[in-house]
Amino acid sequence: MREKDFISIIKSTLDSEYIGDDCAYLKDLGIVVTQDNLVEDVHFLRNSITPFQLGYKSVMVNISDVCASGAAIKYLTVGLSVPDNVDGNFIKEFYEGAKTACGGFAEIVGGDVTSSDKIFVSVCAIGKTQGCKISSRKNAKTGYKVVVSGVHGSSSAGLKLILNGKKEPENLIKAHLMPKAQVEFCRQIAQNVSVDYAMMDTSDGLMDALSTIANESGVLLEINFDKIPYDDAIKQFDDWQNLILFGGEDYGIIAVVPESLDCGETVIGRVKDGLGVDLILNGKVLHYSKKDVEEKIFNHFKKD
Repeated sequence: MREKDFISIIKSTLDSEYIGDDCAYLKDLGIVVTQDNLVEDVHFLRNSITPFQLGYKSVMVNISDVCASGAAIKYLTVGLSVPDNVDGNFIKEFYEGAKTACGGFAEIVGGDVTSSDKIFVSVCAIGKTQGCKISSRKNAKTGYKVVVSGVHGSSSAGLKLILNGKKEPENLIKAHLMPKAQVEFCRQIAQNVSVDYAMMDTSDGLMDALSTIANESGVLLEINFDKIPYDDAIKQFDDWQNLILFGGEDYGIIAVVPESLDCGETVIGRVKDGLGVDLILNGKVLHYSKKDVEEKIFNHFKKD
């Protein structure tokens, strides 16, 4: 089974209106809440990432979720489980990286430390919604534009380099180990849009985000591949176009907003009547259904 299948089961079992987007919007409290886990040998290899980088990335991926909801990140708690051979230096460097990721606009206020067979990180992030218009994957409307912030494909390319023992290009490797949430871009949208809109980060891949928004909103997204920002360095890989479309962990942002909204964005497409994603690539229009995309995205629950 895939992650989305498990989420569907959990949502129906709990019968919760809050499960679906990356953050739960608790309107009565004026906050959004999200939680992500990073597991050794699933999300990272211990010998390929420093403690500082692991702490940084663990926090940054949660900041990205909060920003994609339209809220402003404020507080985080960190749960860290480590094997007996992890020493105090690892703990210090990990939390230095986590603190650096907070960037002065968020604060780690608690958590837990336990022992385990492998390194396991669980971070909970809280954002405030005051003065912000909160997004939802269900809010894309026909006539809206599809905009993007951040480059795509770099993180997956960086992971390929790491697994092959390469240390260059450094910018691709850094994109995987130390991603950067699109904080300012999300803030610009959330504080200036006046109508419902959709926004989502690309942690599971650009096409995953596009397909999710299209299918949750019941619309067709027409996307021009040539408009998607990417680093030319990834062209060294034969499957570079596939990395841009389906590579995960870039933590860019896809937003579907009214044409009139000016947020200094890169426009990559438009919303039309229909369902799914139409990708304009090499002069051809390729249609992707929900099933087409889900068959190509990374599955954390499957071991090759």
